[in-house]
Amino acid sequence: MRLYQRLDNKEITKILDIIPSMKKDIKRIAIVRLSALGDVVNTAIVLQFISAKFPNAKIEWITEEVFAPLLMNHPLISAVHAINLKQLKKDKSISKLFKTISYLKNLGEFDIIIDIQGLLKSAVVARLIGKNTHGFDKNSSRESLSSLFYKTTSTISYSENVVQRNCFVVGNGLGFEISDKMILDKKPIFAHLKNECSLDSMSLHGMTEEKKNIAIVIGASWESKKYPKESVAQLCSELKQNCIILWGNEIEKEYGMWICENSPFATLAPKLSLTELISFISNVDLLIGNDTGPTHMAWAQNIPSITLFGPTTSRMIYETPINIGIKSPSKVDINKIDKNDFSIENIEVRDISTQAKELLK
Repeated sequence: MRLYQRLDNKEITKILDIIPSMKKDIKRIAIVRLSALGDVVNTAIVLQFISAKFPNAKIEWITEEVFAPLLMNHPLISAVHAINLKQLKKDKSISKLFKTISYLKNLGEFDIIIDIQGLLKSAVVARLIGKNTHGFDKNSSRESLSSLFYKTTSTISYSENVVQRNCFVVGNGLGFEISDKMILDKKPIFAHLKNECSLDSMSLHGMTEEKKNIAIVIGASWESKKYPKESVAQLCSELKQNCIILWGNEIEKEYGMWICENSPFATLAPKLSLTELISFISNVDLLIGNDTGPTHMAWAQNIPSITLFGPTTSRMIYETPINIGIKSPSKVDINKIDKNDFSIENIEVRDISTQAKELLK
């Protein structure tokens, strides 16, 4: 009597087809994406795909405290766990550190913990939560040491589009594919926040029914990522629509006021919270901005957008027929970003204006 036999190719294929279905009993999933704003926005697309594949699973998100309001009350998230690593680093408090570690260790058991950030700090957070960790392998992550903290890993080039990377590591970890068509056909990621600002308050935020409402994001994390205020004022005057300047701090507000003083078509928006910002952007006709979080929100909500790139590249956005990027002439090494690359100044106002008019048709 034969105790074993060689499997033919068809039998091997059948066994391999069964493996992804073993994931069907997943009940609790943790997503680790601590920061930054644009990355949190670009990551949140995975929620709708996970929910469709595992409708009975609870999805929980671990993030930096400052971004928690964006994720709170999301219909596809069961719980948001906010931590404050930046404050811990600043305070250097041992007691607060142990309190945070204890909090993470007591979140309970997860079927899988997916670190989508791929940094050493996010990998440590994932591992503190539990053992069933998944993330990028050493050749795919920004910080290769992070891979040491994962039970399983995914391989995808670091140079690939960030949205595709996010979707791949999640799909690969959970045993299903998130295709380009699924990404293109996505539902608005924060649909529940579209009406966070009432219709009556929209006019107070600078919107009008007489012209097209164009939101312009002037801020960014680095000076070299910002399009010059002189060029923004010129752009507003060329577009001749209702250009609403969005700002996040006092310096940006001053820049915005200067733009409004130098273009009759520019209006300064009031200070907006994260949820109000999403709501506002969800109701404009077009958004133009630097490579920064609020600009990514337009893509998230399926609103037409133009993203301007200087020291970074269009891999930071998922381009669609209505969401495009305009890159300066400089060459970029994504593994060693040059923050002294101010080539964004070389993007012609005319090129932005031409693209904007096409998107507004």
